[in-house]
Amino acid sequence: MSDIIREVDEELRRERFEKLWQHYGGYIVGAALLIVLAVAGWRAWDWYETRAAAKSGARFEAALQLLNEGKRFEAEAAFNAIAKEGTAGYRLLARFRAAAEAAKTDPAAGVIAYEALAADSSVDPALRELAKLHTGLILVDTAPASEIAARLEPLTAPQAPFRHSAREVLGLAHYRAGDRAKAQKIFTEIAADPETPAAMRKRAEIMRTLVSSVGGAPAASAPATQ
Repeated sequence: MSDIIREVDEELRRERFEKLWQHYGGYIVGAALLIVLAVAGWRAWDWYETRAAAKSGARFEAALQLLNEGKRFEAEAAFNAIAKEGTAGYRLLARFRAAAEAAKTDPAAGVIAYEALAADSSVDPALRELAKLHTGLILVDTAPASEIAARLEPLTAPQAPFRHSAREVLGLAHYRAGDRAKAQKIFTEIAADPETPAAMRKRAEIMRTLVSSVGGAPAASAPATQ
C-alpha cells in the first residue's frame, strides 16, 4: 500500500513540475542565460581594465624616466597625455605630476592646474585639499598674506588632513608680509602641537627664533609639505 501511495505522490510531483516548467521554463532559461552573460561580461571588463591599467602604468613609468633624464618638458607632455587618456587612478596621478612640473617653469600655469584639481568634484576631498595646499605653496612668494590666508585657513581645521602644512605656509606668508606677531603666534602653535610632525616642529622652532630676533630676514624658500 505504501508503494502505491509513493508512486502516486511522485506522479503528482512530476505533473506539477511539468506544469511549472511549461509556464516558467522559458523565464528560468532566460535568467540563467543572463547570469552567464553577466559573468562573462564582467570577466571581459575586468580583463580590459587590468590591461588598460598596465598600459597606463607603463606610460607613467616612462614619463618618470623622462624626468630622471632631465627632459622636463617631454615629461610634462607625457603626464598631460596620461591625464587625458589613462585609467582613472593614473589620470589623477598624472594631473598632479603635470601640475608640479608646470609650476617649476610657469608658476601661473601651475596654479591654474592645481586650482582645476581643487575644483573637480570627482577628485577625493583630501586630494582636493592637497591641490589647494600646493597652490598656496606656489603663491607664498608673490601673493599677499591675505590671499594665502583666504586659500589656506579652511585647511587648518582640527581634523583636516594637511592642517600642519597649511599652518606652516600661513606662518611663512605672514612672516614675509612683515606681520611678525602673527607669524610668531602661528609658529608657536605649530611647535606646541603634540600632533605636529617632528621635522615640522623643528622648523617651527627655528622660525620662531628667527621671527623673534631683531635682525631676522625673510626665509629664502617655501617649506616642504609634510
